[in-house]
Formats: sequence, structure tokens, C-alpha cells
Amino acid sequence: MNQKEVAYDIAGRLIHDYRDYCLSKGIDYACFQSVRPHDDTMLFCSAGMQQYKPLFTNHSHEGTLSNSQACLRMGDLDEIGDGTHFLHFTMLGLFSFREMTLSDAIEFWLEFLARTGVLPDHVTIHPDRIDEWTPLYRGRIPIVADPECMWSDGSVSGYCTEFYKDGIEIGNIVNPLGTCIDAGFGAERLDMLSNGTSPENALETLCSTVLKIIESGYRPGSKEQGYVLRKLLRRVHSLGGSLDHPFFQEEVERQNRLVRKYERLRHSYPDKSIEWWFDTHGIDPETISSYGT
Repeated sequence: MNQKEVAYDIAGRLIHDYRDYCLSKGIDYACFQSVRPHDDTMLFCSAGMQQYKPLFTNHSHEGTLSNSQACLRMGDLDEIGDGTHFLHFTMLGLFSFREMTLSDAIEFWLEFLARTGVLPDHVTIHPDRIDEWTPLYRGRIPIVADPECMWSDGSVSGYCTEFYKDGIEIGNIVNPLGTCIDAGFGAERLDMLSNGTSPENALETLCSTVLKIIESGYRPGSKEQGYVLRKLLRRVHSLGGSLDHPFFQEEVERQNRLVRKYERLRHSYPDKSIEWWFDTHGIDPETISSYGT
């Protein structure tokens, strides 16, 4: 077993431990390994709570559940390789609808984090809630006021408390509507801190994200998820990387054809805009120089 397989195995055990921990608490658990979104508001699933949004606003619903959800956030693309941003990651989630209190949720996570050896160095709380919520930690963790401790997905929102270790946010607990719990902790960040697993570099992150999108049932295309996949394949190649997958080879060949076409036509249309090249010929002059003919 190589080093990367060992790392995946260790991370898998952490997720397995989370499942067993939830079940020991009598909380139902589910595992979702695809980044396909649970509704049509997003290209990819970006948070473990996405599929449960209707339950937060259904005031007749009560209950608690947990999951591990594969997530993908393209907004992190320019920050990958810094050791804290992964593009795709596994979110360990806890969701309670008018059943578990915020105090219950804090106890739940502090106990699990203690088991992993990753107790936070400090937590943050919004100034509007700091007097009310600070006693819930019972003096065990330093508290820092942070006016950014608000979370919203557009339809569900609430104040939150965020957990930090070695300067890295490892997770947070949101209190939607003041009556619910939406908590998420990144498995990869916990694994990195608990087991000393080395984070992927930028190229490794791109490659693993490409494979995750493909595993979730997508193929390269000109729209939506297919376009994102094609963009990432192009970036893997531009960084000198390679993937043992036919989609990668097809994209390299496609881009080389576009390079040759651009070189043949560009002198005839010297004043055309980037938008014209893309709309008319499917060529992006800003990235075309990354490819060889």
C-alpha cells in the first residue's frame, strides 16, 4: 500500500469512527459519497445540510440525524495547495430540528473532538450571542468574539460558533432560526491535525477532484458540471500533470486541436475579443498558451 492509500485509509477510519460515535448516541447516520447536488440551486453539493433545507423551515418536523457528505466548492480553486483548502472534501454533519439544543451540540462535538485528539485552541462567537453562549462552554475553551459568525445559504440562516485549531477552522455549529442545529466539520482537516496526514498539493487536489466529479457520474462538456470538469482537466494539463483516464487524454487532444486552430486564425482576426474567440470557436486565448501544438 502506497503513502496516499495509507492516508485515505486513515481518513476512512476517522469517518468510520464518526459513524460509530453517532450511532452510539442513538442518532441515525448516512454516508453520501457523490458530489451531485440534492437540488437544482447548485452545480455540486457544497454542504452536508443541502438536502435537509426543507426540514429546517418545516416547524412541525422534529428529529436529529447525522451524515458524512462529499462536498465540492469551486470557490476555493485559487487557494488549493495551502494545506487548508481541498476543493472536494468530506463534511461530517450533525443536524437537529427542534430537538437538540445548542448546548447539546457543543457537548456532542467536544466529546468527539476529544476522541480524535483535536480539541480546539479557541472558538468564536458572534458578539450578539457571546454573553448567552459563552457559559455553554463552561470555561473549557477560550472564547473570541467574531462579528463574522453568521451563516446563511439564502433561505436558512443563523448565528454560529466556529472551532479553530492551529489557526485553522475545523468546523462550526450554526443555530438556524434559533431552534435548530446545523453542524459541519471537515474530515480532511481533522485527519490532518489528528493523524499528521500531509495535505495534498495543488496538482494532487486537482486530480483527486477531477476523479471525484467523474465518479459522481459527470463527463466533460460545454455546460454546467461538464464545463467545470473540462476546466479542471485543462488546468491539470497546464500544470504539467497527467491522469490515467480517457477523459484526460481526450481533453489534451481537444486542446491541441484548438491551439492549432487558433494559430491558424489569429492573424486574420487580430482585433477580436476574448469573448468572440470563445463564443465563435470555443477557444480561450488566455489559456491557450498553456498548451503546446
